[in-house]
Amino acid sequence: MSIHTLLITPPFTQFNTAYPATAYIKGFLESKQVKATQMDLSIELFTAVFTKEFIHAIFKQADMLGNKDFPLVYQQKQQYINKVDSVMNYLRAQEVTAAYQIVHKDYLPHGHRRIKLDNDLTTEFGKLGILDKAKHIATLFVEELGDFINANVDEFFSFTRYAEQIARTASSFDTIDSYLQYETTLIEDEMLYLLDEKLQQYTYDLVCFTVPFPGNLFSALRCAQFIKKQYPGLKIAMGGGYCNTELRRLSDPRIFNFVDFISLDDGEGPLLKITEFLAGKIAEDLLERTYILRNNKVVYANKIPNTIFHHKNLPAPSYAGLPTNKYLSFLDVMNPMHRMWSDGKWNKLTISRGCYWKQCSFCDVTLDYIGNYENTTATDLVNKIEKIISETGITGFHFVDEAAPPKMLRALANTLIEREVYITWWTNIRFEKTFTAELCSLLSKSGCIAVTGGLEVASDRLLAKMKKGVDIAQVARVTKAFSDENIMVHAYLMFGFPTETEQETIDSLEVVRQLFQHNCIQSAFWHQFACTSHSPVGKNPEEFQIKITGPKFEGFAENDLYHEDLKGAKHHLYSQGLNTALNNYLNYKGFDIPLQKYFDFKVPSTKQQSGLIKSYLKT
Repeated sequence: MSIHTLLITPPFTQFNTAYPATAYIKGFLESKQVKATQMDLSIELFTAVFTKEFIHAIFKQADMLGNKDFPLVYQQKQQYINKVDSVMNYLRAQEVTAAYQIVHKDYLPHGHRRIKLDNDLTTEFGKLGILDKAKHIATLFVEELGDFINANVDEFFSFTRYAEQIARTASSFDTIDSYLQYETTLIEDEMLYLLDEKLQQYTYDLVCFTVPFPGNLFSALRCAQFIKKQYPGLKIAMGGGYCNTELRRLSDPRIFNFVDFISLDDGEGPLLKITEFLAGKIAEDLLERTYILRNNKVVYANKIPNTIFHHKNLPAPSYAGLPTNKYLSFLDVMNPMHRMWSDGKWNKLTISRGCYWKQCSFCDVTLDYIGNYENTTATDLVNKIEKIISETGITGFHFVDEAAPPKMLRALANTLIEREVYITWWTNIRFEKTFTAELCSLLSKSGCIAVTGGLEVASDRLLAKMKKGVDIAQVARVTKAFSDENIMVHAYLMFGFPTETEQETIDSLEVVRQLFQHNCIQSAFWHQFACTSHSPVGKNPEEFQIKITGPKFEGFAENDLYHEDLKGAKHHLYSQGLNTALNNYLNYKGFDIPLQKYFDFKVPSTKQQSGLIKSYLKT
């Protein structure tokens, strides 16, 4: 018996490019002669919602329910209905003739987001051309409709996620289970209609949902619920980042009312075994890294040793069958790196599996996708790159590594140049000293346009406590080497790490200010430290002088932990000030404003030298 598998990305993920999980699995299964079809239900649903016909239905339902939040949108509803198709077409193609129409002050309605923009159009758009102005205005138009849908028709609706609030920190399955008993919303009805259309095209034996984030779980389960009712003979599997991270102690059997298999870690081996089991080739006890239900109890079927498929032996991901023409570009914020995530089409590919450093104390280094590092060759990578380009016609690549190794990047760059393969690419790195001016120059010549990396805290004490393996001086020199080659640098910034004092938070901000001022970094983002159960901090809280306070595990998900930091500052107070300062630096202004001015409470003066970064760059 041959098995036909349908691989689905449920709503919602990125809209400018395909999430790569199904493409990786499709490429692998087909190399093993298992038939696989893939569906990006995320982009299919999004583009079905933002049409003239569906937006008309949205306003009609809001009328029926008597909900009219965001009155500016409601009052101009006919304009939104009439213009939505032209806006979506522009976000797909960005035709310059359409751009002139969209930027005209009277073409699109002025809702709550657009009015804020109208107050200072010149500041926002001083450096942007006509295409980008139109893209930003078009993005605001779609977001205004999204706000209206969320407030009046479907409280779970959100860009790049769906019902995330009930899947995040879901230590119990109770809330998710209860919401799954409610009637479906208008958005969910459309999702299930699209799913049903796909299911009727072929006779499938297995439907697999990848659930990369909490904001994909509920929609995946809604789809599975529908399949169980309408296609009771179909088997359903679930895997992906959410399962790998949050369901490692799963014991609640209720989720198996919706799915038959939940796999952990790399999906290739477990999924191949599931297809062999369904084909009658192996017994159930030969499944690997897969939760099943047996006698109403959750059982982790994991035959040892596992079948291992090394990174270097895996085939290229296959993007065949994904709707390349439906992806669209948004321009919602002026942060240049955030723009790269949501604007433009990128093929996603992994240079190396896992992290070669795997020591950072805040990171989930105990999990397989980080702790199990595997490499391949530059020749293999470029072969895969050429295959993907032939399938998609897209020459932009986002290498989605935990941290791309410098030696592999050098080999990749040399091979791309030697074989005259012309691509545009960006990736995530560690700011380590191996990235010399010479290497950065080589990477630039091969098509590198941006790198992201974790600076985290600009404090050498905390960097050592985090086991980052870098210091501020090194970060300054490495980031400057990239910037001098016109490679944009984005720094991940963290505040609130255990025992971090308010002095260290302010000193970190001063270092960030200087890094921007000296053009070492051009983009950054602050996030507050989150303690996870799979990190060294979560596993050894006493070592980091914090106390874990919850949540109580009740058989379902486990990842984010609540904690008290008795030694550090009141970290949550600093978020707004840090982000206000950062927004200034991103726009090349505010460097002379004293740091205290960014906070609405008294903070200490920085103890960092005003010429600190300049002195490091001279060394």
